[in-house]
Formats: sequence, structure tokens, C-alpha cells
Amino acid sequence: MISRIDLRGDALPEGTALRDLLPRAEFDVAAALEKVRPICEDVHHRGDAALIDFTERFDGVRLDQVRVPAAALTRALEELDPAVRAALEESIRRARIVHRAQRRETHTTQVVPGGAVTEKWVPVQRVGLYAPGGRSVYPSSVIMNVVPAQEAGVESIALASPAQAEFNGLPHPTILAACALLGVDEVYAAGGATAVAMFAYGTESCPPADMVTGPGNIWVAAAKRYFTGKIGIDAEAGPTEIAVLADDTADAVHVASDLISQAEHDPLAAAVLVTDSVELADAVEKELEPQVAATRHVHDRIVPALSGKQSAIVLVDGVDEGLRVVDAYGAEHLEIQTADAAAVADRVRNAGAIFIGPWAPVSLGDYAAGSNHVLPTGGCACHSSGLSVQSFLRGIHIVDYTKDALAEVAHHVVTLAEAEDLPAHGAAIKARFVGDEQMSRGWKVPESK
Repeated sequence: MISRIDLRGDALPEGTALRDLLPRAEFDVAAALEKVRPICEDVHHRGDAALIDFTERFDGVRLDQVRVPAAALTRALEELDPAVRAALEESIRRARIVHRAQRRETHTTQVVPGGAVTEKWVPVQRVGLYAPGGRSVYPSSVIMNVVPAQEAGVESIALASPAQAEFNGLPHPTILAACALLGVDEVYAAGGATAVAMFAYGTESCPPADMVTGPGNIWVAAAKRYFTGKIGIDAEAGPTEIAVLADDTADAVHVASDLISQAEHDPLAAAVLVTDSVELADAVEKELEPQVAATRHVHDRIVPALSGKQSAIVLVDGVDEGLRVVDAYGAEHLEIQTADAAAVADRVRNAGAIFIGPWAPVSLGDYAAGSNHVLPTGGCACHSSGLSVQSFLRGIHIVDYTKDALAEVAHHVVTLAEAEDLPAHGAAIKARFVGDEQMSRGWKVPESK
């Protein structure tokens, strides 16, 4: 059901050579980009009419309007299963605890007497958030997008999720209920590239946004790439990934269940076990069979994901080598199931989120750990972070200098301006001290010998 890659014995290569040995899903955003381009431009030119036409084409339902009526949000919350409501409320509560602690405060640094630089943090004014609605419904993604935006202080928050034919063209009612719980009343029945285009360009019913965040399929990723530069984005999310670094102390039942839990997302989902224990590898492989047979989505998602080229058991000589492999891989979710797991986790450099030991599975992070599950995929964890309050903030430097403080450093500014052959930069300093003989004596840049 799952292949093996044996990296024992020989010295592990460096950099991209090691990354090239590791499993990864094929995810051609560039090819998808050419297909979403005309869709995005049609939304640009025809607005809501294009959204309605594309919804009928892709989702099989003809909308009367794109924006979800407020009554539908209220009704969805009223009809929500009480147990699901309680679980969503607890997820929201824990996410707020974590994300509220991420808030940034204005800070002033006194560089010299009379010269200060203040950094203030300003939230994005309006964001468009996306909650997928294809193979599964993701109210948890509503929470993971909305909570950090709210805690950052974003004034205007809109959310889009695909229309569902079985719900009369509305997004899934659990999505709507989650929005109602969070106080988000601007919700649109729009999916894929059309939703991103709606937020980027704006339509008759939806004002344009400054930023779009949230996971989605390849069409969402391609649309985000198309609009990069026009709007802010969080990331081009690819298929979900789990990597487990484990030794002979790990429980094969736990490891197998965690690999399956990610595989059930999508046929392209990646499940990777990195271990120095052949016995554990054998036990996990054996355990996969009955666990897969006992769950849902076996043939349409789980088996294709586990047997695909993106999933594998990777054998290494030891935990040190395993750390090199998982750092090269840069997983969206990384579980550490080894002896002294916390110390091992502390050595990891590249991961979207790290889950320590047997009692912190990825599923906990997906729903109720308080952490965010909108994370970098495709190896992007080597340079990118998951969604957070910081994602919705901009740091602005405020420079405040007195005349004396400028005078003290003026000759250095003029010198550097001349060194870069930008004399007008220096002139902007000199103009402030016209007639000051003591200052003007310092303007001349020494001749090179």
C-alpha cells in the first residue's frame, strides 16, 4: 500500500539533492494558471453575472445572488447539532487564546538623543477568506482564518465558500454556522478561482479586498499566483502533508492512524514516515491494512494517497539522519514520535507545525489545540510560516529626528549619497543647513588616493 525509500548506509546528500530523493505530489500550478486566467478576467469584466454562470458550470446550481442572506446564517446556527456547536465554540476559544498572544505592540527605539524610530503595527483593512467545500466541509478552516484576522484588528472580513447544490446554492450549513458563531455576516457562495477573483477585483455585491487567505485546491492556488502583486496572499497551498519522525519507541498503531488521517483529505495527500527502525516500518505497514479497511473514503482518497508517489516510508540510519531528512522535506505537519521527543523537536528547522510525542496528533492541531492549521505545503516551510495574527499586520516605521540629531549624522548621509552617485539625496540634507558654515565644512567627501 505504501512504498519504501532506503537512505541507509550512504552519506545523505546536501540541499536539493536530498530533497529530490523524497516523495512529493505533482502539483502543476503553472499549468492551472493558464486555465484560471480567462475565468478571473471574466469575473473582472462581468462581476456577479460571471460568478453566477461559473457556479452553475462548476457546482451545478444556478444562484439568484452571490451573497448569502443574513437569515441563512441565523438559520444555520439555530439548526446546528448542539454537539458540533459546542466543539466549534471550544475550538474558537482555544484559537483565540493562542492568537491573542500573537498581537504586536508599537515600540519606539531611541537611536540617539533627539532621534527615534517607532514601529507601529497596522492591520490590513479588508480581507477575503476562503473555506474549501469540495470533498469535505471545513468549518475548522473558517475558524483558522477568521480568528487571527479578528485578533489582528482587521475591520472588514468577508468569507467565501463554494455553493452546494444540495443546500439550494448556499455553502454548507456548518460553514455558515461557524461564520455566525464568529460574527462574520458577509459570506459569499463562491468557490475556487472565481472566489479569489471576486475578492481581487470586487463585484457589484462584493467590494475588493486587500488580501486573500485560506487553503484550497489547485485552482485556488493558481488564482492566488495570478493576483500576486495586486493583492496580498498567505500562500499557494498544495496538497496536505504529514511527516512522522519515529524510532523504535513509537506505537505503530498511532503512526498508522496518523498517516491515514491525512490521507483521507485527498488522493494527492502525502503521508511520509521517516524512521531508523525496520521493525517499526514493518509494523506500521502491517497496521495500515486493517485500519484503512475500517474507515471511509478508502478507494477514492486513502488508498490513492498512500500508494501514490507522494507517500513513502523512508528508512534512515538514526534520528540525526532522520532530522536531516525531515528538514529537507519541510512538512506541513511534522510529528515527532521518538525518545525524548521534545529535545528532538527543538532541533527541527523546517516544518509548518510540530507535534510532540504520542498525545499530540495532527488531528488535535486541525481542530482544537489552539494552533493554526493553515500551514505551508510543498516544502515551503523552509521559508514560510503558517497563518497567524502577523499575517494580517503591516509593520510601519515612523522616523522622528530633531535638527540636532540630523546634524549629527548629516555628513554620513551625504557621504553615502555621493558613494551611490545620488547627489540629490545629499542635497536634500544640505538644503536644511544652508548658511551654516560649521556644517558645510563637513560636506566635502575626501578624494580617493
